[in-house]
Amino acid sequence: MALETPTLESLQAALDAQQAVFAMHQSMNMEVFYWWCTAIMLMIHAGFLAYEMGASRSKNALAAGIKNILALATIIPAFYLFGWWIYNAFPGGLLPASVPEALPWSDSMGPNISDMETGIFWGAFALFGATTGSILSGAVIERIRVSAFLILTITVGSVAWILAGAWGWHPDGWLLTQLGYHDVGASGVVHAVAGFFTLGVLINLGARKGKFINGVAQTIAPHSLPMTLIGLMMIIFGFFGFLGGCIIFNGGDIGWTTIYNTPTNLSAFAFNTLMGFSGGVIGCYVATRDPFWTMSGGLVGIISVAAGLDLYDPALAFMIATCMGVLAVKFAKILENKGIDDAVGAVAVHGFTGFVAVILVGVFAGGTPNVDGNPAISIQGQSIAAIVMALVGFIPGYAISLLLKKLSMLRVPDAVEDLGIDEVEILAKPYPETSVPATRPSEVPNKLANV
Repeated sequence: MALETPTLESLQAALDAQQAVFAMHQSMNMEVFYWWCTAIMLMIHAGFLAYEMGASRSKNALAAGIKNILALATIIPAFYLFGWWIYNAFPGGLLPASVPEALPWSDSMGPNISDMETGIFWGAFALFGATTGSILSGAVIERIRVSAFLILTITVGSVAWILAGAWGWHPDGWLLTQLGYHDVGASGVVHAVAGFFTLGVLINLGARKGKFINGVAQTIAPHSLPMTLIGLMMIIFGFFGFLGGCIIFNGGDIGWTTIYNTPTNLSAFAFNTLMGFSGGVIGCYVATRDPFWTMSGGLVGIISVAAGLDLYDPALAFMIATCMGVLAVKFAKILENKGIDDAVGAVAVHGFTGFVAVILVGVFAGGTPNVDGNPAISIQGQSIAAIVMALVGFIPGYAISLLLKKLSMLRVPDAVEDLGIDEVEILAKPYPETSVPATRPSEVPNKLANV
């Protein structure tokens, strides 16, 4: 019996079916990649929680931890309600474009089998925003009201950084289309913004009691330095998810690209992330010999090269990170000498380092072409953009914290600071077996009678 010869139409149908299967699997692979990047990013927040609890004195340890948990829990719904819309509506400046698909009630902002991108990208961006809240959280430990912190963290995590992201990351962002801005690993749009937002808050918040005596800075030691070091290493682990979320997984034969649609790959990110980490640790160790700053140097190193991860030679990344490790320590000392009490060096580690990292891309990669008709990278463009990032962070951070201060809503009362925030706002002890017996809620008003 003769076999039936397939027709051209049947061959085309079979080919189309295979292509559809391939395209579906490509989309699923993309979803899986960003799913796990987002999951790994959660380790950043576990790390910040441990880091800040360890850096606090024991009477404030739980307050430091609960702030991190609440920051994550409040930024996520805020980013759903308006953060994602800001990113899509404001790439051209301060006047919003019409983007109904980014509003929370649109079809794409919920379960939708025809949209395999929006949810997973929204999730990654929401976790980027939560990172900005955690950056703020560490600097202000031991004296900020939890309620004030949540107002500020929603502002930086769901408004300020994502406005900077719209300008510097969006394909139509004016910093990219007019200045050729390049910041593939978010040194500017996340770290510089969050760091300078934090600086604005610290100016109004003031120093912890006992930090300065006759103008001389005193050491307020962490109650658990080992916990702080472990937390910092957890943050480093989480950064691999963070930076993975900064690269674009494309279907077909395009391969990996940066957020600016320029070609790259995970190998480039791996080389420079690890070399940056190592250089930063060595630089901070040489500058201080201090365990806390040595481990913080890992963050300094990664942030210092993140903007140019796709462009730097690994040896250059190592040298940049080593030098920035030394400079970040010096910048932190300058702030302290100015009376700024940054409990964990967040302004230096994130703000100063992110700001300089953006400029360094112009120094070492100036003239590198962009795609889609955008200007080439330049030191002038990168410098202007770095200033923009600092202002987008500092202005709202300073203005809102000043308003909260005027309303007596920013800082806990002196008596609460003396007792410890755990005693009053958390009503729990981190180490009850070695601490004074926990205060019963009915006894708190008596302790605060003079507040």
